[in-house]
Amino acid sequence: MTKSFAITKREVYESYLEVKRNQGCEGVDQISLEDFETDLGSNLYKLWNRLSSGSYFPPAVRQVEIRKKEGGIRVLGIPTVSDRVAQTVIRRRLEPSLEAVFHPNSYGYRPRRSAHDAIAKCKERCHRLKWVLDLDIQSFFDSLDHELMIKALEWHAPPAFVLLYIRRWLKAPMEDSLGVQRAREKGTPQGGVISPLLANLYLHYAFDMWMSREFPTIPFERYADDIVCHTSSYAEAMELKIRLTQRLEECKLRMHPDKTKIVYCGHGGKSTETCKSSFDFLGYGFRPRVVRDKEGRWNRTLFLPGISLKAMARLKREIRNFAIPWWTSTTMEGIAKEINPVVRGWLIYYGKFYRSALNWVLHFLNQKLVQWITMKYRRYNKTKGKANAYMKGIATRNPLLFAHWEYCKS
Repeated sequence: MTKSFAITKREVYESYLEVKRNQGCEGVDQISLEDFETDLGSNLYKLWNRLSSGSYFPPAVRQVEIRKKEGGIRVLGIPTVSDRVAQTVIRRRLEPSLEAVFHPNSYGYRPRRSAHDAIAKCKERCHRLKWVLDLDIQSFFDSLDHELMIKALEWHAPPAFVLLYIRRWLKAPMEDSLGVQRAREKGTPQGGVISPLLANLYLHYAFDMWMSREFPTIPFERYADDIVCHTSSYAEAMELKIRLTQRLEECKLRMHPDKTKIVYCGHGGKSTETCKSSFDFLGYGFRPRVVRDKEGRWNRTLFLPGISLKAMARLKREIRNFAIPWWTSTTMEGIAKEINPVVRGWLIYYGKFYRSALNWVLHFLNQKLVQWITMKYRRYNKTKGKANAYMKGIATRNPLLFAHWEYCKS
């Protein structure tokens, strides 16, 4: 049977394998990945048949509200499992052609690029250029203009079915917990497989290429809508801020009036009403920090990234949520097995730069372990000092028991 669009069954199957690796929760149909796999062959065949014939219409996305790290609510849109597979098929078709033209200073959601790459480049440029415009776009994913998005896509002349399905995904309604659906006239839901690629394409023209034309000497790092620009003077940073405000408005976007700021990256800068001496980028706080010289003395101050105060507070909340002191029915080995995968992830991400900034979090975790000892063993419940000594003894005998013990002194 001849199909309208040249989408192969192998493409659909490989896209399913990618969705399976990434896991994720169910959409509005309440069908989990495990449910989908109970009749995998039939489900994938139906999806392929509809995609290749042009008859696939995406269901509504499930609205999920999560708390932002800095406070407030972020609305996610969770597609169904089958829709995630469909979006992956289209993303895999579109991504290679866009990757060939994307700007080298764009790092977010791109193959072979990471947040650590963006942070390292930002660190390098902060040493060379002493002023930063820390740019925040207000509600970017909810504000993305559909007409401009399609115009940017059409410029790259993708296959007809790519445009067809992206148009449908942009218009797919959002369904809340009560089952009420809301039409969308702008934005692309965070949580969708195709959304990060569309976001990068939108800002490629709204920001990256505009910067290359209008301010070719100003370097920047962009991770999705998180942007840092480096200038040689306050006046240049201020001019860029004014011009960018106008540019974003032309693209139906808005610079966040409170979160966007100009920062001095010198070693001894002080915050004023118009200029700050620190900024956050991808969970790291960039600010003046004391570093050791070759003899191990603390005698130099450099502008460096380390885990941000907001990220530190979030990790402490997660440690409290572990409720370790109340796990008295298990052993210390049992606790380690439970929390090590999570803690190891923290260490890998936040320990990349200025690792000692993590010590406050890791010592806080050790305090919870000491509290567990006092709750678990009656002989220690009145003497925290003895409980601490007991834990140090375990750390000496088995320093690799907990993932964080090799990072800090107990």
